[in-house]
Amino acid sequence: MTAGTPFLPVENPTLPFWLTERSPLDAHRSTPDLPDEADIVIIGAGYAGASLAYHLLTSPAYNTTRPSITILEARTVCSGATGRNGKSCGHLRPDIYGSIPLFIQRHGLDAAIELAEFELAHIKAFQDVIEKEQIDCDLVMTRNMNIYMDADRGNGVRKVIEDLKAQGCKFLDDITFLPEEDIESTSGVKGTKVAFSFTSGAIWPYKFVLGLLGKVLEYGGDAVNLQTTTPVNSVTSEAPDRHIIHTPRGSIKARKVVYTTNAYTYGLLPEYERAIFPARGIVAHISVPEGQIPPHLSMSYALRADPSVGVDYLIVRPDGSIVVGGAHHIHQHNNEEWFGNIDDSKLIESTKDYFDGYMQKHFKGWEDSGASVKELWTGIMGYSSDTAPHIGEIPSRPGQYIGAGFNGHGMPVIYLSSKGLAQLILEDKPFEEVGVPRTFKTTTERLEKVASGKIGGDIFS
Repeated sequence: MTAGTPFLPVENPTLPFWLTERSPLDAHRSTPDLPDEADIVIIGAGYAGASLAYHLLTSPAYNTTRPSITILEARTVCSGATGRNGKSCGHLRPDIYGSIPLFIQRHGLDAAIELAEFELAHIKAFQDVIEKEQIDCDLVMTRNMNIYMDADRGNGVRKVIEDLKAQGCKFLDDITFLPEEDIESTSGVKGTKVAFSFTSGAIWPYKFVLGLLGKVLEYGGDAVNLQTTTPVNSVTSEAPDRHIIHTPRGSIKARKVVYTTNAYTYGLLPEYERAIFPARGIVAHISVPEGQIPPHLSMSYALRADPSVGVDYLIVRPDGSIVVGGAHHIHQHNNEEWFGNIDDSKLIESTKDYFDGYMQKHFKGWEDSGASVKELWTGIMGYSSDTAPHIGEIPSRPGQYIGAGFNGHGMPVIYLSSKGLAQLILEDKPFEEVGVPRTFKTTTERLEKVASGKIGGDIFS
């Protein structure tokens, strides 16, 4: 990206399956006009922004300080990555093996264990908040089946897992490898060479976020103001506790500002231009003809057909239909189609036919199902150049905070990261005391390393 590069979400985005059932809060404005000021302004009303607002309002510290909160959203609520899920398609799938070796290499074993256990903790955290707040979001607890169609790649991962277990990584105890005998029949996927599963979940992400926001508006009353279709053009600061947020509908003053802007962060925070970049992904909703019963699948999947890179993520909806995203190995060499691209109004041309006949090609028993693509859409994810999200107070910007850069993997990361961020904002706690992995802390050192090209990672393996 260069100076002057557009950074706001585009108009008329493709319609994802997740947004086919809209909430009354979808285009909500608490008041006809923007408030003149607020104690805390949150920029972005997706998963991160909604979770942060919820944790602020349910924190014991809120009862004593009761700051006013305004949430600004450029389009409608949850219309960005969370409502589109460019990579993870509603997966509540902890990464307990994929990035762990890289984190061990960079940060040590303790930091890697901390990360894995943090992601695993989201399983119970989701169950707890959904039960407590009675959020109807189609939560399904299941097993995630990891499929490798290349034996060398699959056995390499098996060795990584065995080595990690030998180092005392107890979080891997839930992983179960399928025996080689009848592995295709057991996994349900043709051409499977190596497969293993572990506990995971799936949700309707839009409904979860809207459920949280409903509680935010209920609990906050007049102290909370949600303003949709209100893009932020810039933020200027007059003092550590006096910031001015500029929008086409006017300006609002704030004591504290939080950027839950993910892929669009670079436009408001130039220092993050190389640290968090947008990446466009493609997703499909597949179902069988009306009146037919789809072949039974009881698990979610991470399917790796390519021998080197790329993974397709697949969940089964309660009605038996499929939501699947990925195909990065098809378009990875055409950088303009995905890298730095924020246009989710168009499909990725090289992969728009990728999901035609997908279930028939890969899954046993689906050959005569008549399954076809019903909706196809794109979503813009925010990738972190060093593979870790950026959480915390922004270096050299007192009173301004960030929660962004979730690598298309936000479901098992954002909710509890936002809880820690709420403690930083309300209680001024040190980052090390809020329960967020140490590698997530946004620092000058991280930004400088990325800017100098001294750090990077393969985020698509």
